[in-house]
Amino acid sequence: MPDNDRSYISRQFDMAVSSCRDGLVHIRKHGPGQVQFWFIALAVGIAAGFAALFFRKGVNSLQTFLYGTEDVRLLHSFAQSLPWYMILIIPICGGLVVGLILHNFTRDARARSVADVIHGAAMHDGRVETRAGLASALASMITLGTGGSSGREGPVVHLAAVISTWVNRRMHADGITGRDLLGCAVAAAVSASFNAPIAGALFALEVVLRHFAVHAFAPIVIASAAGTVINRLEFGGVTEFTLTTVNDVQFYQEMPAYLLLGLVCGLVAVALMKAIFWADDFGNHVQERTGLPRWLRPAVAGALLGGIAIWYPHIIGVGYETTFLAMDGQLFLRDAIVFAVIKTIAVAVTMAGRMGGGVFSPSLMVGALTGLSFGLIATSVFPEVSGSISLYALAGTGAVAAAVLGAPISTTLIVFELTGDWQTGLAVMVAVSMSTALASKLVDRSFFLSQLERRDIHLAAGPQAYLLAMFRVNGVMRPPDHPRAASEEVCWDMIGDGVYVDATATLEAAMPLFEAGVQFVPVVSLSKDAAPPELLGALFHVDALKAYNRALAATAAEEHS
Repeated sequence: MPDNDRSYISRQFDMAVSSCRDGLVHIRKHGPGQVQFWFIALAVGIAAGFAALFFRKGVNSLQTFLYGTEDVRLLHSFAQSLPWYMILIIPICGGLVVGLILHNFTRDARARSVADVIHGAAMHDGRVETRAGLASALASMITLGTGGSSGREGPVVHLAAVISTWVNRRMHADGITGRDLLGCAVAAAVSASFNAPIAGALFALEVVLRHFAVHAFAPIVIASAAGTVINRLEFGGVTEFTLTTVNDVQFYQEMPAYLLLGLVCGLVAVALMKAIFWADDFGNHVQERTGLPRWLRPAVAGALLGGIAIWYPHIIGVGYETTFLAMDGQLFLRDAIVFAVIKTIAVAVTMAGRMGGGVFSPSLMVGALTGLSFGLIATSVFPEVSGSISLYALAGTGAVAAAVLGAPISTTLIVFELTGDWQTGLAVMVAVSMSTALASKLVDRSFFLSQLERRDIHLAAGPQAYLLAMFRVNGVMRPPDHPRAASEEVCWDMIGDGVYVDATATLEAAMPLFEAGVQFVPVVSLSKDAAPPELLGALFHVDALKAYNRALAATAAEEHS
């Protein structure tokens, strides 16, 4: 190549690098413009889509290597031919590796999942823990690959959130931009994992961001489409479940049955969630009483799962084979009921054992088994007005999953996209609406929000319940040199009476102190030894209310923009 041509190409390359660098500096200082943000959303969507694809391929490869099957969709059928000790040993070894990973790379030896992403969106400007998130993704991959009874959507969603967090930090993104980019990553990950672009976009809006702001819709759809393209480049345009039966609903006569099915599925979803929470509390109790090391807890859960899988290999992994058999009406009533109960127990053991994974895929399986059981009974009692048995299983799939996720819109759509059956929407919608209405009254709206409530993170009630926890007292108080500071003498008198608040506390903890009618509360610094508290200033009631009102106004403006 001539020297002048090489010099020209070199100059053009340097100009392109310089333009990219200047653009990044501009974005950091002023934030991205609308068109710029769409391109960023596309890039994040592609990255999250590949992350979801690699996670799925990783789980499949690990299952193929450990269980020796070439088709992981038929894993439980193949596992029935394995020696019993192999079925027992594999999840124990997997649990031991998971325990060591989480013990060394997370502060609480707990795998991160969708609840942590929701928490990050609401209270941390769309950021999540990156180190713990990467460790959780690896742990969840091993869990699913070694027989853990959970789903892949939870780790995939958090892994996507880690990617968006990295980008947000490089951009120095504000809260709105950070949350929107988080929604883009989540939408792409769900779409790439399930080949469901519509449901992926709505899942990000309905579950993670928990609003349907117009400004977030376009970039999230762009990212969701990118994730879907990545899935289809690898797997084609096929659906996750290909049903062989024709679903036909006898609309007017059968509608009461689907209303009743929705109520039954709501109760089943609550039982599934309560079983997980009860098992987690029981595991905590046993761990405290026995002094069991936290890194060994997943291995104990793996031993329990292996013992169950010896007789019921249907619980191994995601469980798509059993889900398909139920949705296609190929199981007997006794088997459907037993498998639903056993799967619920296995999911509770997996989650309580801190092994990682999500709850969406298990809820699909439990829902399909519940719907099939209901359909077998209903069609036998009223055969003259009954349609397809598999339609009950399809409706049950959506009803249980929607109640667990607290996401009736996106779950309804994801069931359609997983099966490709859009002709039975009325039956599914009726069942989903009833199940979510009932379950939301018996838990804190969803499994994820209930998880957060158990950690004293109050998101279920809306911004008015959690915004106060976002402000530290030392950021709102008036210091002693403030022009309108509180009297030091009065402050010390109040401290002597035990009326004060620590500077590191949140407004959520401070606000009840104003119920006595005081205008301000002394703010102190408490030392760990017996030294007396140090007066730092005072928190005025009016200042706390102003900060709270500004936060409410900003939240309302974001949700309606």
